[in-house]
Amino acid sequence: MMRSLDIVFLGLSLSSSWGNGHATTYRALVMGLRQDGHRVLFLERDVPWYASQRDLASPDFCELAYYADIDAMLELYRHRLRQADAVIVGSYVPEGVALIDRLGSVAPKRLCFYDIDTPVTLAKIDRGDEEYLALRQIPLFDAYFSFSGGEVLTRLEMRYGAQKAVTLYCSVDEGRYANTGEPYCWDLGYLGTYSPDRQPTLERLLLEPARRLPSMRFVVAGSQYPAEIDWPSNVERIEHLAPADHPSFYSRQRFTLNVTRSDMIAAGWSPSVRLFEAAACKTPVISDFWRGLDELLPDGEALIIAKGPADVVAVLRDLADADRKAIAAAARRRVLGGHTGAARGAELVRVLSELPANRACERISA
Repeated sequence: MMRSLDIVFLGLSLSSSWGNGHATTYRALVMGLRQDGHRVLFLERDVPWYASQRDLASPDFCELAYYADIDAMLELYRHRLRQADAVIVGSYVPEGVALIDRLGSVAPKRLCFYDIDTPVTLAKIDRGDEEYLALRQIPLFDAYFSFSGGEVLTRLEMRYGAQKAVTLYCSVDEGRYANTGEPYCWDLGYLGTYSPDRQPTLERLLLEPARRLPSMRFVVAGSQYPAEIDWPSNVERIEHLAPADHPSFYSRQRFTLNVTRSDMIAAGWSPSVRLFEAAACKTPVISDFWRGLDELLPDGEALIIAKGPADVVAVLRDLADADRKAIAAAARRRVLGGHTGAARGAELVRVLSELPANRACERISA
Protein backbone atom coordinates (compact mmCIF):
# COMPACT_ATOMS: atom_id res chain seq x y z
CA MET A 1 0.00 0.00 0.00
CA MET A 2 1.33 3.46 -0.92
CA ARG A 3 2.24 5.60 2.08
CA SER A 4 0.32 8.73 2.91
CA LEU A 5 1.73 11.95 1.47
CA ASP A 6 1.80 15.50 2.78
CA ILE A 7 0.95 17.85 -0.11
CA VAL A 8 0.79 21.65 -0.16
CA PHE A 9 -1.18 23.42 -2.90
CA LEU A 10 -0.82 27.11 -3.67
CA GLY A 11 -3.81 27.64 -5.92
CA LEU A 12 -6.10 30.34 -7.25
CA SER A 13 -9.01 29.48 -4.98
CA LEU A 14 -10.49 26.63 -3.01
CA SER A 15 -12.90 28.78 -1.01
CA SER A 16 -14.80 30.55 -3.79
CA SER A 17 -16.23 29.25 -7.05
CA TRP A 18 -17.29 32.74 -8.12
CA GLY A 19 -16.13 33.44 -11.67
CA ASN A 20 -13.74 30.48 -11.88
CA GLY A 21 -13.70 26.72 -12.44
CA HIS A 22 -10.61 26.17 -10.31
CA ALA A 23 -12.41 25.82 -6.98
CA THR A 24 -14.53 22.82 -7.91
CA THR A 25 -11.56 21.18 -9.65
CA TYR A 26 -9.40 21.54 -6.55
CA ARG A 27 -12.22 20.45 -4.24
CA ALA A 28 -12.80 17.16 -6.06
CA LEU A 29 -9.06 16.44 -6.27
CA VAL A 30 -8.32 17.29 -2.63
CA MET A 31 -11.33 15.32 -1.38
CA GLY A 32 -10.08 12.37 -3.42
CA LEU A 33 -6.66 12.70 -1.78
CA ARG A 34 -8.26 12.86 1.64
CA GLN A 35 -10.24 9.67 0.96
CA ASP A 36 -6.95 7.85 0.45
CA GLY A 37 -5.48 9.22 3.68
CA HIS A 38 -3.26 11.97 2.30
CA ARG A 39 -2.76 15.26 4.13
CA VAL A 40 -3.32 18.54 2.27
CA LEU A 41 -2.67 22.18 3.07
CA PHE A 42 -4.18 24.64 0.60
CA LEU A 43 -2.76 28.16 0.62
CA GLU A 44 -4.97 30.76 -1.04
CA ARG A 45 -4.24 34.42 -1.70
CA ASP A 46 -6.75 36.52 0.24
CA VAL A 47 -8.27 38.76 -2.43
CA PRO A 48 -11.45 40.83 -2.01
CA TRP A 49 -13.33 39.47 -5.05
CA TYR A 50 -13.20 35.93 -3.61
CA ALA A 51 -13.35 36.92 0.06
CA SER A 52 -16.80 38.42 -0.52
CA GLN A 53 -18.05 35.39 -2.47
CA ARG A 54 -16.80 32.38 -0.48
CA ASP A 55 -19.01 29.29 -0.60
CA LEU A 56 -16.52 27.00 1.19
CA ALA A 57 -14.59 29.11 3.68
CA SER A 58 -13.76 26.23 6.06
CA PRO A 59 -13.54 22.84 4.30
CA ASP A 60 -13.57 19.69 6.41
CA PHE A 61 -11.35 17.69 4.03
CA CYS A 62 -8.14 19.73 4.22
CA GLU A 63 -6.44 22.63 5.94
CA LEU A 64 -7.18 25.93 4.18
CA ALA A 65 -5.21 29.07 5.01
CA TYR A 66 -5.28 32.55 3.48
CA TYR A 67 -2.33 34.87 2.98
CA ALA A 68 -1.96 38.51 2.00
CA ASP A 69 1.79 38.70 1.44
CA ILE A 70 4.04 36.13 -0.21
CA ASP A 71 7.11 36.67 1.97
CA ALA A 72 5.09 36.59 5.20
CA MET A 73 3.35 33.40 4.08
CA LEU A 74 6.63 31.71 3.16
CA GLU A 75 8.11 32.61 6.52
CA LEU A 76 5.07 31.33 8.41
CA TYR A 77 4.86 28.05 6.47
CA ARG A 78 8.55 27.55 5.67
CA HIS A 79 8.90 24.35 7.69
CA ARG A 80 5.72 22.83 6.27
CA LEU A 81 6.70 23.70 2.71
CA ARG A 82 10.17 22.27 3.20
CA GLN A 83 8.98 19.04 4.81
CA ALA A 84 6.01 18.36 2.52
CA ASP A 85 6.34 15.53 0.05
CA ALA A 86 5.31 17.93 -2.71
CA VAL A 87 4.53 21.61 -3.16
CA ILE A 88 2.19 22.27 -6.09
CA VAL A 89 1.67 25.77 -7.49
CA GLY A 90 -1.43 26.32 -9.63
CA SER A 91 -2.15 28.46 -12.65
CA TYR A 92 -3.54 31.98 -12.29
CA VAL A 93 -2.18 32.40 -8.76
CA PRO A 94 -1.72 36.13 -8.08
CA GLU A 95 1.96 37.12 -8.42
CA GLY A 96 2.67 33.55 -9.45
CA VAL A 97 6.05 34.34 -11.01
CA ALA A 98 7.32 35.98 -7.81
CA LEU A 99 5.89 33.16 -5.71
CA ILE A 100 7.67 30.48 -7.73
CA ASP A 101 10.94 32.40 -7.60
CA ARG A 102 10.73 32.81 -3.82
CA LEU A 103 10.00 29.12 -3.27
CA GLY A 104 13.65 28.57 -4.15
CA SER A 105 14.64 29.86 -0.73
CA VAL A 106 12.37 27.27 0.89
CA ALA A 107 13.91 24.31 -0.98
CA PRO A 108 10.85 22.01 -1.20
CA LYS A 109 11.46 18.30 -1.74
CA ARG A 110 9.40 18.31 -4.93
CA LEU A 111 8.07 21.38 -6.70
CA CYS A 112 5.30 20.92 -9.27
CA PHE A 113 2.93 23.05 -11.30
CA TYR A 114 -0.76 22.27 -11.87
CA ASP A 115 -1.98 24.10 -14.95
CA ILE A 116 -5.77 24.15 -15.03
CA ASP A 117 -5.52 26.46 -18.06
CA THR A 118 -2.71 24.88 -20.11
CA PRO A 119 -3.65 26.09 -23.62
CA VAL A 120 -4.34 29.59 -22.28
CA THR A 121 -1.06 29.57 -20.34
CA LEU A 122 1.02 28.58 -23.36
CA ALA A 123 -0.76 31.06 -25.63
CA LYS A 124 -0.01 33.80 -23.11
CA ILE A 125 3.65 32.80 -22.87
CA ASP A 126 3.94 32.76 -26.67
CA ARG A 127 2.71 36.39 -26.63
CA GLY A 128 5.26 37.31 -23.98
CA ASP A 129 2.54 37.52 -21.32
CA GLU A 130 3.95 36.01 -18.12
CA GLU A 131 1.09 36.91 -15.82
CA TYR A 132 1.44 33.93 -13.47
CA LEU A 133 4.19 31.75 -14.98
CA ALA A 134 7.43 32.67 -16.73
CA LEU A 135 8.87 30.65 -19.57
CA ARG A 136 12.17 30.34 -17.70
CA GLN A 137 10.36 28.70 -14.77
CA ILE A 138 8.81 25.76 -16.63
CA PRO A 139 12.02 23.63 -16.50
CA LEU A 140 12.24 24.15 -12.72
CA PHE A 141 9.31 21.88 -11.89
CA ASP A 142 9.76 18.20 -11.16
CA ALA A 143 6.42 17.63 -12.85
CA TYR A 144 4.15 19.88 -14.88
CA PHE A 145 0.60 18.59 -14.36
CA SER A 146 -1.58 19.67 -17.26
CA PHE A 147 -5.34 20.13 -17.49
CA SER A 148 -4.88 19.22 -21.18
CA GLY A 149 -3.58 15.95 -22.56
CA GLY A 150 -2.66 14.74 -26.01
CA GLU A 151 -0.19 16.69 -28.12
CA VAL A 152 0.26 19.50 -25.58
CA LEU A 153 2.37 17.21 -23.36
CA THR A 154 4.98 16.80 -26.10
CA ARG A 155 4.97 20.57 -26.68
CA LEU A 156 5.53 21.23 -22.99
CA GLU A 157 8.60 19.02 -22.91
CA MET A 158 10.12 19.65 -26.34
CA ARG A 159 9.33 23.34 -26.83
CA TYR A 160 9.00 24.75 -23.31
CA GLY A 161 11.50 22.58 -21.47
CA ALA A 162 9.24 20.83 -18.96
CA GLN A 163 11.08 18.05 -17.12
CA LYS A 164 8.02 15.81 -17.02
CA ALA A 165 4.61 16.76 -18.46
CA VAL A 166 1.70 14.71 -17.15
CA THR A 167 -2.02 14.86 -17.88
CA LEU A 168 -4.13 15.60 -14.82
CA TYR A 169 -7.63 16.24 -16.08
CA CYS A 170 -10.19 17.90 -13.87
CA SER A 171 -12.56 15.57 -12.03
CA VAL A 172 -15.87 15.38 -10.21
CA ASP A 173 -16.79 14.56 -6.64
CA GLU A 174 -19.17 11.66 -7.19
CA GLY A 175 -20.48 11.97 -3.64
CA ARG A 176 -21.86 15.44 -4.36
CA TYR A 177 -22.76 15.28 -8.02
CA ALA A 178 -25.71 12.99 -8.76
CA ASN A 179 -29.18 13.38 -10.21
CA THR A 180 -31.64 14.85 -7.71
CA GLY A 181 -34.77 13.47 -9.35
CA GLU A 182 -36.38 16.90 -9.66
CA PRO A 183 -38.77 17.61 -12.56
CA TYR A 184 -37.39 19.37 -15.62
CA CYS A 185 -37.50 23.17 -15.75
CA TRP A 186 -35.50 23.68 -18.94
CA ASP A 187 -34.96 21.92 -22.24
CA LEU A 188 -31.36 23.16 -22.53
CA GLY A 189 -29.08 24.98 -20.12
CA TYR A 190 -25.55 26.24 -19.79
CA LEU A 191 -23.37 26.91 -16.74
CA GLY A 192 -20.29 29.06 -17.19
CA THR A 193 -18.75 32.44 -16.52
CA TYR A 194 -18.85 34.86 -19.44
CA SER A 195 -15.89 34.60 -21.80
CA PRO A 196 -15.60 36.60 -25.05
CA ASP A 197 -14.24 33.61 -26.97
CA ARG A 198 -17.03 31.30 -25.74
CA GLN A 199 -19.86 33.74 -26.38
CA PRO A 200 -20.16 33.16 -30.17
CA THR A 201 -20.61 29.44 -29.54
CA LEU A 202 -23.18 30.12 -26.83
CA GLU A 203 -25.01 32.37 -29.30
CA ARG A 204 -24.89 29.69 -31.99
CA LEU A 205 -25.74 26.62 -29.89
CA LEU A 206 -28.16 28.03 -27.30
CA LEU A 207 -29.48 31.51 -28.03
CA GLU A 208 -30.27 30.86 -31.70
CA PRO A 209 -31.98 27.51 -30.93
CA ALA A 210 -33.98 29.36 -28.27
CA ARG A 211 -35.17 31.83 -30.91
CA ARG A 212 -36.13 28.97 -33.25
CA LEU A 213 -37.94 27.05 -30.50
CA PRO A 214 -39.96 29.72 -28.66
CA SER A 215 -42.13 27.12 -26.90
CA MET A 216 -39.11 25.53 -25.20
CA ARG A 217 -37.29 26.80 -22.12
CA PHE A 218 -33.59 27.61 -21.81
CA VAL A 219 -31.29 28.85 -19.04
CA VAL A 220 -27.80 30.37 -18.73
CA ALA A 221 -26.17 30.52 -15.30
CA GLY A 222 -22.94 32.39 -14.69
CA SER A 223 -21.46 35.75 -13.81
CA GLN A 224 -19.95 38.70 -15.69
CA TYR A 225 -22.17 38.64 -18.78
CA PRO A 226 -22.35 42.10 -20.41
CA ALA A 227 -25.59 44.02 -20.06
CA GLU A 228 -25.89 44.50 -23.83
CA ILE A 229 -26.43 40.79 -24.62
CA ASP A 230 -29.83 40.27 -26.26
CA TRP A 231 -31.35 37.37 -24.34
CA PRO A 232 -34.40 35.75 -25.97
CA SER A 233 -37.50 35.89 -23.77
CA ASN A 234 -37.46 32.10 -23.24
CA VAL A 235 -33.89 32.15 -21.84
CA GLU A 236 -33.74 32.46 -18.07
CA ARG A 237 -30.67 34.09 -16.54
CA ILE A 238 -29.11 33.07 -13.21
CA GLU A 239 -26.22 35.29 -12.10
CA HIS A 240 -24.29 32.77 -10.01
CA LEU A 241 -24.75 29.24 -8.74
CA ALA A 242 -22.74 27.89 -5.81
CA PRO A 243 -21.39 24.35 -6.36
CA ALA A 244 -23.90 22.99 -3.85
CA ASP A 245 -26.64 24.02 -6.29
CA HIS A 246 -25.03 22.51 -9.41
CA PRO A 247 -26.57 19.00 -9.11
CA SER A 248 -30.07 20.46 -8.86
CA PHE A 249 -29.36 22.79 -11.77
CA TYR A 250 -28.16 19.96 -14.04
CA SER A 251 -30.91 17.59 -12.95
CA ARG A 252 -33.61 20.05 -13.99
CA GLN A 253 -32.36 20.18 -17.61
CA ARG A 254 -33.30 17.76 -20.37
CA PHE A 255 -29.91 18.57 -21.96
CA THR A 256 -26.99 20.75 -20.96
CA LEU A 257 -24.55 22.56 -23.24
CA ASN A 258 -20.76 22.35 -23.03
CA VAL A 259 -18.88 25.29 -24.60
CA THR A 260 -15.09 25.32 -24.92
CA ARG A 261 -12.67 28.24 -25.02
CA SER A 262 -10.84 28.77 -28.32
CA ASP A 263 -7.38 28.01 -26.91
CA MET A 264 -8.73 24.74 -25.49
CA ILE A 265 -10.28 23.82 -28.83
CA ALA A 266 -7.00 24.49 -30.61
CA ALA A 267 -5.08 22.30 -28.16
CA GLY A 268 -7.66 19.51 -27.93
CA TRP A 269 -7.92 16.99 -25.09
CA SER A 270 -9.16 19.67 -22.67
CA PRO A 271 -12.35 18.57 -20.92
CA SER A 272 -13.92 21.13 -18.60
CA VAL A 273 -15.01 20.23 -15.11
CA ARG A 274 -18.58 21.10 -16.13
CA LEU A 275 -18.54 18.26 -18.65
CA PHE A 276 -17.82 15.70 -15.93
CA GLU A 277 -20.20 17.29 -13.43
CA ALA A 278 -23.14 17.22 -15.84
CA ALA A 279 -22.41 13.62 -16.80
CA ALA A 280 -22.23 12.60 -13.15
CA CYS A 281 -25.70 14.14 -12.70
CA LYS A 282 -26.94 11.98 -15.57
CA THR A 283 -27.74 14.99 -17.73
CA PRO A 284 -27.02 14.38 -21.43
CA VAL A 285 -24.48 16.82 -22.86
CA ILE A 286 -24.54 18.65 -26.18
CA SER A 287 -21.06 19.97 -26.95
CA ASP A 288 -18.97 21.79 -29.49
CA PHE A 289 -16.21 19.68 -31.05
CA TRP A 290 -12.52 19.41 -30.18
CA ARG A 291 -9.92 16.73 -30.72
CA GLY A 292 -9.89 14.12 -28.00
CA LEU A 293 -13.50 14.63 -26.94
CA ASP A 294 -14.63 11.44 -28.65
CA GLU A 295 -12.02 9.47 -26.68
CA LEU A 296 -13.56 10.63 -23.41
CA LEU A 297 -17.25 10.64 -24.30
CA PRO A 298 -17.97 9.10 -27.73
CA ASP A 299 -20.31 11.09 -29.95
CA GLY A 300 -23.75 9.52 -30.21
CA GLU A 301 -23.00 7.09 -27.40
CA ALA A 302 -22.17 9.23 -24.36
CA LEU A 303 -22.50 12.76 -25.75
CA ILE A 304 -23.92 14.69 -28.72
CA ILE A 305 -21.66 16.94 -30.79
CA ALA A 306 -23.38 19.93 -32.42
CA LYS A 307 -21.84 22.00 -35.21
CA GLY A 308 -24.61 24.56 -35.50
CA PRO A 309 -28.05 25.62 -34.29
CA ALA A 310 -29.84 23.19 -36.60
CA ASP A 311 -28.13 20.26 -34.86
CA VAL A 312 -29.27 21.50 -31.46
CA VAL A 313 -32.82 22.11 -32.67
CA ALA A 314 -33.01 18.60 -34.13
CA VAL A 315 -31.83 17.02 -30.87
CA LEU A 316 -34.21 19.02 -28.68
CA ARG A 317 -37.17 18.40 -30.95
CA ASP A 318 -36.63 14.90 -32.32
CA LEU A 319 -34.38 12.74 -30.12
CA ALA A 320 -36.36 9.96 -28.46
CA ASP A 321 -36.45 10.07 -24.69
CA ALA A 322 -35.09 6.51 -24.45
CA ASP A 323 -32.06 7.53 -26.54
CA ARG A 324 -31.57 10.64 -24.43
CA LYS A 325 -31.52 8.57 -21.24
CA ALA A 326 -29.16 5.99 -22.75
CA ILE A 327 -26.65 8.70 -23.69
CA ALA A 328 -26.82 10.18 -20.20
CA ALA A 329 -26.33 6.78 -18.54
CA ALA A 330 -23.34 5.95 -20.74
CA ALA A 331 -21.67 9.27 -19.91
CA ARG A 332 -22.20 8.75 -16.18
CA ARG A 333 -20.65 5.26 -16.33
CA ARG A 334 -17.57 6.59 -18.10
CA VAL A 335 -17.12 9.53 -15.73
CA LEU A 336 -17.58 7.51 -12.55
CA GLY A 337 -15.27 4.86 -13.95
CA GLY A 338 -12.28 7.13 -14.43
CA HIS A 339 -12.87 10.83 -13.81
CA THR A 340 -13.69 11.12 -10.11
CA GLY A 341 -11.67 13.02 -7.55
CA ALA A 342 -10.53 9.73 -6.04
CA ALA A 343 -9.28 8.47 -9.42
CA ARG A 344 -7.51 11.75 -10.14
CA GLY A 345 -5.96 11.86 -6.67
CA ALA A 346 -4.56 8.36 -7.18
CA GLU A 347 -3.04 9.48 -10.49
CA LEU A 348 -1.40 12.47 -8.81
CA VAL A 349 0.00 10.43 -5.93
CA ARG A 350 1.37 7.77 -8.27
CA VAL A 351 3.37 10.38 -10.22
CA LEU A 352 4.57 12.18 -7.09
CA SER A 353 5.76 8.91 -5.57
CA GLU A 354 7.90 8.24 -8.63
CA LEU A 355 9.64 11.63 -8.54
CA PRO A 356 13.06 11.87 -6.85
CA ALA A 357 13.22 14.31 -3.96
CA ASN A 358 15.18 17.59 -3.89
CA ARG A 359 15.70 17.87 -7.64
CA ALA A 360 13.64 21.04 -8.03
CA CYS A 361 15.54 23.02 -5.40
CA GLU A 362 18.82 22.10 -7.11
CA ARG A 363 17.51 23.54 -10.39
CA ILE A 364 16.08 26.65 -8.72
CA SER A 365 19.34 27.45 -6.90
CA ALA A 366 21.53 26.64 -9.89
